Amino acid sequence: MKLTKEQAQEIKDLQSQENKTKRVVAPELEKILYDAISVLDHGFVRVIDYMGDDTSIVQAARVSYGKGTKKVSTDSGLIKYLMRHWHSTPFEMCEIKYHVKLPIFIARQWIRHRTANVNEYSARYSILDKEFYLPKNEHLAAQSKSNRQGRGEVLQGEQAKKVLNLLKNDAERTYDNYETMLNERYDGSVVDENETGLARELARMNLTLNTYTQWYWKTDLLNLMNFLRLRADHHAQYEIRAYADVMLDTLKRWVPITYDAFMDYRVGGTEVSSKGKKIIQKLISGESVDAEQSGLSKREWNELMSAFDLNNKII
Repeated sequence: MKLTKEQAQEIKDLQSQENKTKRVVAPELEKILYDAISVLDHGFVRVIDYMGDDTSIVQAARVSYGKGTKKVSTDSGLIKYLMRHWHSTPFEMCEIKYHVKLPIFIARQWIRHRTANVNEYSARYSILDKEFYLPKNEHLAAQSKSNRQGRGEVLQGEQAKKVLNLLKNDAERTYDNYETMLNERYDGSVVDENETGLARELARMNLTLNTYTQWYWKTDLLNLMNFLRLRADHHAQYEIRAYADVMLDTLKRWVPITYDAFMDYRVGGTEVSSKGKKIIQKLISGESVDAEQSGLSKREWNELMSAFDLNNKII
């Protein structure tokens, strides 16, 4: 992870503040506020600001009472109820803002979650950092034969070395060409005093997708949980999951009661169709269940069996 001198100074200045507020605060989240938490080889996640905590959710849910509850156990029961029954608006009362440094190809996947306010580093205005994401050997895998958007076996030996060299050399070569077209290096020096540089908004198109970008990403708690439910899942791409795992820890620090309910009902729970429910009921009562007569597709059947750790999968 690399911070610019300006970013490092900004963090130091922000953390030296001693502000007083009448707003609710999350003590555990305050401990890491503004910190740059390392992700991948050059990336990071920082919590920049937040609004509300677990009590804000309860207060919003009980707005007709005119005040929030006083007992933590009661608050916990209500939050679990809201989570269990998919009540969403009370969770929208809390918001959080992150500063994230990430590879461009992950940013393009991330931005598909269209429920946040985003402001990205402008390569029309500034020169992008000379930093590229290169996977570690254990994350360099072949295309999965059963999942078109997943990974299969990890590459080994000379093949892995060849791929890593290609990624590294291509990124460095295109960045060198980027500086040549700009006629300006990342450090501010000029490449050739006799030439005019290409516009930054055009030169950037030559860069590889493993180049790092940065953005501020602000969202409410409900949509953060929707993001994490998908991106912290073991099926998600490793690189975006690495960011989601860090953000999952910030969720725990921020709203611990909501975090517990989220992990129980969203992450640890499972959804079952009406057909699937009938199959489980039959299995519980000891009845024989035939996959072919279940009305489920092969994939649906196997997903149901996996969800309940049953050994009735169709090969």
